[in-house]
Parts: sequence; structure tokens; C-alpha cells
Amino acid sequence: MASFPPSVNEKRIARSRTVGELLAPTSPFDKKCGRENWTVAFAPDGSYFAWSQGHRIVKLVPWSQCLNNFLLHGTKNVANSISTRLPRQNSDSSQKNKPCEHIIDCGDIVWSLAFGSSVPEKQSRCVNIEWHRFKFGQDQLLLATGLNNGRIKIWDVYTGKLLLNLMDHTEVVRDLTFAPDGSLILVSASRDKTLRVWDLKDDGNMMKVLRGHQNWVYGCAFSPDSSILCSVGASKAVVAAILV
Repeated sequence: MASFPPSVNEKRIARSRTVGELLAPTSPFDKKCGRENWTVAFAPDGSYFAWSQGHRIVKLVPWSQCLNNFLLHGTKNVANSISTRLPRQNSDSSQKNKPCEHIIDCGDIVWSLAFGSSVPEKQSRCVNIEWHRFKFGQDQLLLATGLNNGRIKIWDVYTGKLLLNLMDHTEVVRDLTFAPDGSLILVSASRDKTLRVWDLKDDGNMMKVLRGHQNWVYGCAFSPDSSILCSVGASKAVVAAILV
């Protein structure tokens, strides 16, 4: 029987390996975590990794330190033990943007996560953004969490503080995505059959409601230039919308 050399894809698969494993703590009584993990996300600049620990809890972990911890202590690691080796946020303003671990209680089951940055993904420097109510620095980094009750909560990644609570969806928020141009435009996809466009520069004002789906909306994504939004749901079609 003839044998053939491995293909490029087979070589890539052979070289892949598990770097590490984060395990959620077990909390059978408070029902905040320790159950199914629904979603994960990386910050655009790679500074943070966010994951839902089951039900209400989301953990923000400085990724470089987490990766170093894997390399030093082996592939398996319990998430709570990482906190003993990572720095905590302090009150020194000079340390504001230094990656620090945070545990966020979102108040309901977390279905979706997305990071948003005021720095366009194609640029290396920050852009000035005028905020109407919250006065942030140039390199603002946000985390959006989509919840079971239809709410979207916006958090400051550097401090772990809640900034906005968006409440127009009537069903589960299945997916979230930020425009990659640094505008902090957020789009949410929901089981209420709609997508909603939010302007976080304007106190989270809802700009548009997109109703092209006849069933639940599962996911959405921006084009690289942020001009087109594509979405999918419980149907056989991809719906594309031009955002102007």
C-alpha cells in the first residue's frame, strides 16, 4: 500500500498542542459560577483574556501573565490560583492601564462577550474620543457582556467597574461585536430576532434596530472597514447590512 508525505494541514495539526487549561471554581451554593462556560474573548491588543465561568461570573485575566504562568507551572491550572500570582489594581493613576485581574459579577447568565477599544485595529496609536458623560483617557478598553435577561452591561477593563447598562433587547443576547475602527460602535444579536446598534461614545445611545431576521439571531460580524455588518440566525441565510 502506497504511503504519501503528510500535507501542510496535517503538519500543522501535528505541531499544535495544548498550552494550558483554566478551570472554573465550583460554587454549588451561590449559583454564580462553576457551570457551563458559554464564551471567551481576547482584547484586540492581546492584553486581556475574558471568559465566563458559568452563570454570572466573568473573569478578566492579563493574558501575558496567564501564559507565563502556564509555561512555569504546567498546562493545567485552576483559575482562582492564578490570582495569587497576578497583581491587583491599585489606586495609583500611573498604574491604571497596567493589566490587572478582575472578577465581574454580571447579575445573570452570560451568553456573549466582546472587547471594544478606542484604538482602531489597523493603527498603533490612540485616537482622541470625546465622551459625553464618562471622561476616559485616550486608550479606553471596554468589555461588553450579553446576558440571559436581554441586558448588555459595559465594563471598564482596567478597573472592573460597570459603566453602562443597555436594556432594549427582550430576549437573550447571543452575540456582541465592536466595529474594528475604534469608534466604539457595538452591535448586539438577540433571540428577539433583532440586531441593535449602540453608540458607546454617546452614553450607549441605541442608533438603529435591524429587523431582517425572521427567527433568532445567533451571531454577527463587521467587515474590516466597519461599513458592512453580516449576521446569521435560525434560518438558511446570511443577512448583510450597510451601516452608514
